[in-house]
Amino acid sequence: MTETVYLLFPIIYALINAASYALYGIDKFKARRDKWRISEQSLLIVSFFGPIGAILGMQQFRHKTQKPIFRFLVPAFAGIHILLVLWINL
Repeated sequence: MTETVYLLFPIIYALINAASYALYGIDKFKARRDKWRISEQSLLIVSFFGPIGAILGMQQFRHKTQKPIFRFLVPAFAGIHILLVLWINL
């Protein structure tokens, strides 16, 4: 059982981060075309679970980089994830 968890967790985590990255790209695409947008709350929620993808998406697409809440919270989420990994591996 634990072997399965150790195998699946990195795969699921990578998929969540990929989804986070993609949502930032989709929202930027929609913003340029004046279409219906993804809410900031949804972007922040997905950033909580996939902060690496969110950071990469913000940089790659130059999206939400001027909003203070995103500039503060997304790196904070990444820091929380790093601290959790360090704590689990102690």
